[in-house]
Amino acid sequence: MTTSKLSRRPVLLGLTAAAALIAAPALAAPAIGKPAPAFTAVDSTGKSRSLSEFKGKTVVLEWTNEGCPYVQKHYNAGAMQGLQKRATADGVVWLTLISSAPGKQGYKTAAEANDWKAESGAAPTAILLDPKGQVGRAYGAKTTPHMYVVNPAGTLVYMGGIDDKNSADAATLKGAKNYVVAALGDMKAGRAVAQPVSAPYGCSVKY
Repeated sequence: MTTSKLSRRPVLLGLTAAAALIAAPALAAPAIGKPAPAFTAVDSTGKSRSLSEFKGKTVVLEWTNEGCPYVQKHYNAGAMQGLQKRATADGVVWLTLISSAPGKQGYKTAAEANDWKAESGAAPTAILLDPKGQVGRAYGAKTTPHMYVVNPAGTLVYMGGIDDKNSADAATLKGAKNYVVAALGDMKAGRAVAQPVSAPYGCSVKY
């Protein structure tokens, strides 16, 4: 091979790599008023679930990690389970997602997720397992808990924290403004969600 061919090879490789980067579709950040990112994930019973199957229903997405003190605040007090039960009794689909990677805090196999559900009294419609973090990254989920509400048309209408008390202390549940409760109430009353975005708080998602 000639010197000129050798000198051109790194340049060609660099251009090919750059072209691949340009061609690769970037994940669009979720946005209020826009369609919620589509996804498919296997639940803790082994069933494949997708957002599209719930079109026509309000959907709540809850990112969780059993080992996170902020999650424990809501579950140990029974607050999260109570909200799940009230919401699902009202026809809302509640999907709890576990995006912890294998070996990281909060990771669960299907059997472990089912055991946790039974032991904690959790009452979501389904627990979705996302060990590769694909759904979490599509939504930009940063914390546990991190909450999203999708309206029956498939539009994202709320994303952020579960309430306005950035604390792991269960005592702060009293008097807290629960943004998910408020969003669901606005929707049920036929109003636009008054506060569609808030700052999420909690432990980082263990991708």
